[in-house]
Amino acid sequence: MSNGERFFGSAREYEDKGYKIFGVRTGIDGLDELFWIYKVEDGKPKREVLKGIPYRAVVNVTGIPDTGKSLMAEQFAITQASLGYPVAFVTVETPPSFLVTTMKNKAELRGLNWDDISDNIVIIDAATKWRLRRNLETLKDTITRVHNEFQIKNLVIDSITGLYEHEEPKARMIVRELYDLAKSLLVTAMFISQKRSAHDEASAEAAGGYAVAHIVDCTIVVTKRSIETKYEAERYKKPIGEVVRLLRIDGCRLCGHDTQWHIMEITPEGFVKVGPSLSELAQMSST
Repeated sequence: MSNGERFFGSAREYEDKGYKIFGVRTGIDGLDELFWIYKVEDGKPKREVLKGIPYRAVVNVTGIPDTGKSLMAEQFAITQASLGYPVAFVTVETPPSFLVTTMKNKAELRGLNWDDISDNIVIIDAATKWRLRRNLETLKDTITRVHNEFQIKNLVIDSITGLYEHEEPKARMIVRELYDLAKSLLVTAMFISQKRSAHDEASAEAAGGYAVAHIVDCTIVVTKRSIETKYEAERYKKPIGEVVRLLRIDGCRLCGHDTQWHIMEITPEGFVKVGPSLSELAQMSST
């Protein structure tokens, strides 16, 4: 003990009897089926697909530019808002008016009434308000105020990298504090992070090194490559000159998950869809 404060407890004391792992829908076709848990039924383990990212998880989506990261964040926010679950969306890159225009269009393309869901999306403007980007305590206080006032259930930060531009040694501290905040507010969160040109495109590494991936509950890696050889054209089922995008769940400490690379598509309307794994694609070509 230090000054009477207790830093330990039994597993029973820490058990949260009100918490159960279930899926929180992202609205990203093909992604929600890649997370699961096992339950014991009739004395045997049985897989149960979550049909979403784990409840109250902090999920990091990382990748190079033009891989659909922000689109995934927007789809998640729109989907949860349409289901009646309020979302706090911290925009660090895009000014709010442009973000709202994009999200409204996507909602309408999904057949949703924007007027019915717009009140469930609260925008926190760290894109034009430099104080929110440069003062972590102010940002945390703002997120907490929005959470309390609007009964927020989900948090999106796009991008968390923008909070430590030119200050990457601070990445671990900033990510840790925002992770702890999300946990204390009992929200499901999606953090978007960016890769630098020197990073391995297929790894969980992002700006700030592996700090983000080590702290968060789950990391999703997205990447892209151009088709330049006949072998690649045959492997990815795309003609030479086109671009193929790929997605992989790098890890998730809260539940089981698929570990393979999957084909990822950005539709002409701007929606992200996750398709077959590369192994499934290979099997298709051999039949």
